[in-house]
Amino acid sequence: MVPAIYYVVLSAILFGLGVIAFIFKRNIISIFMSIELMLNAVNLAFVAFSQSQGNLDGQIFVLFVIIVAAAEAAVGLGIIILIARNRQSLNVERVDLLKL
Repeated sequence: MVPAIYYVVLSAILFGLGVIAFIFKRNIISIFMSIELMLNAVNLAFVAFSQSQGNLDGQIFVLFVIIVAAAEAAVGLGIIILIARNRQSLNVERVDLLKL
């Protein structure tokens, strides 16, 4: 049996990589993928804590997070495709839809 601290450390590393990618990337797809990486890192921590405590509360919460992430992915990818068609760019600095 692997101790839960290993999973938590892996989760923290994955979350940190997601934050770094979110801050430094300029492509909308890369930013979107880094958000998904952060969500999955949190899911890994929830499952590790749930397993170490011996109950299913964390795993049920992970199920809801996965459902919300799937809905977010569907809506987010639709918005990204719309932006790519209208602006011909996926660079965050060139996407200024709220400006006239």
